[in-house]
Formats: sequence, C-alpha cells, structure tokens
Amino acid sequence: MDSIEQIPNLPARPHGGRRAAVFAPLYRQIRDLLLDSLRRGDWLPGTAIPSEKELAQRFKVSQGTMRKAIDELASDNHVVRRQGKGTFVATHQEPRVQFRFLRMVPDLGAPFPATSRFLECRRGRAGAEVAGRLGLRAGEPVVHLQRLLLFNQLPRVLDDIWLPARAFRGLTAERLAQYSGPLYGLFESEFGVRMIRAEEQIKAVAASPHEVDALGVAAGSPLLRVDRVSFTYGDRAIEFRRGHCLTNDFHYRNSLT
Repeated sequence: MDSIEQIPNLPARPHGGRRAAVFAPLYRQIRDLLLDSLRRGDWLPGTAIPSEKELAQRFKVSQGTMRKAIDELASDNHVVRRQGKGTFVATHQEPRVQFRFLRMVPDLGAPFPATSRFLECRRGRAGAEVAGRLGLRAGEPVVHLQRLLLFNQLPRVLDDIWLPARAFRGLTAERLAQYSGPLYGLFESEFGVRMIRAEEQIKAVAASPHEVDALGVAAGSPLLRVDRVSFTYGDRAIEFRRGHCLTNDFHYRNSLT
C-alpha cells in the first residue's frame, strides 16, 4: 500500500476558511500532476504518453506507484491503454469515448452513432439560467447552437447548447456545416477543449410547439428533457446542453458504479 506522503509544491486546499495541508496517497498526488500535464496540453489527445518506467523516473517514484496513478486516469477515461502499444490520451474521436456521452440507445440492438443537423449557430448574451450553469455573469457572451440528432434519418433529440464565447472563437454555422464527426471531437481538435465529465438532470416534459415542429410529434407528446453541464480540466463548466428526447423506440441508458 502506498505510504501517505506529500510531494513538494502541491497546493494545500482550503478547509474551514483556512489553508490546511492535505496529505493524500502518493499515487493520487502523481495522478493530479499528470492531470495538470493533460490540462496544459503537454500530451495532446490521441498521442502516447511516456512509459510508466520513464514517468516513474521523472517523478522519482516507484513504477508500481506510477502504475496506480495511470490506472486511475484510465478508469476516469482520461487515458486509454492499448495492449502492446502503450497508453494514449483519450480522444473524443474514439467510438468508446463518444458513447460515454451519447446515452440514447435503441430499445433493440446495440448503440450506434447519430448524425447531426444544425439548425442554428449564433452569438448572444447569457441569461440568468445559462450564466448560472456555466459559472458566468449574466450578460456575458455565449454561443448558442441548436441541432437535431437523427438516428436512421429520424429525428430523436433536439439539443440547445450554450458555450462560453471566449473559448469558442471562430465557431460558426459554416464550420459546423463542413464537419461530419462528433461535436466534442470538433471542440477538442479545433478549440483545445476536452469534455472530461458531465452532470445531468432528467425530467419528463410535454412537447412545446417548438419541439413539435422539430421532432414531428403531436402537441403535448411526452419527451425526456436532459439538462447537462459538461466540464473540462480543472472542473471548469464549459457547456450547458438542454436536450429534448423522443423515446418511443429509444431509452436513456446509464451505468452506476
């Protein structure tokens, strides 16, 4: 079992209004330092990180401690181990990562990718709810996207997506129209923003006139509303998404651990 040690220069965390020393297992301190490297872009998505042996020498810890630190990064989907090839920074271009965030699956059969149809991309000012979700001040600039997700060419999800404008300079309707991959893949490759985790709230609602037109359902039809806040490195909120989902032949799947 790892000893409880403190690596020099790790920041203490506030507790009870005062800064107090925090002692964590050594492998977790190493994990946090590796996360800092990922946040800084020292290793880009899809590229290999140094070997456990090399990293252990760099941080002056045992290879077993380094393995435990990387195991935690892998379990949190920050990195991906590939047998015989090494460990790579996870990327949203990989199907296994895409399905982490795409929770709508058919009632019958395996999950499969959706296609996107963007209806709107415009810049505006954050209202109170959007600002609160993104940790902004009301009135700060945001980008608002609206899109349909289609499965087998049938619309099943209407998404409204709000992004802090400062992080997505250059995101336009024209660029979205040219792109055919996963949206988070675009955010990652062109804006350096990688979604790490998300928090969701789910509620049953009745279709409003807007959803009626977009999803082709009758007024008042039952829909599943999914509000998601996605976070990047440093636990910084970077996306607020409100999706209205038609679940006649789909369901929302989640795994609890």
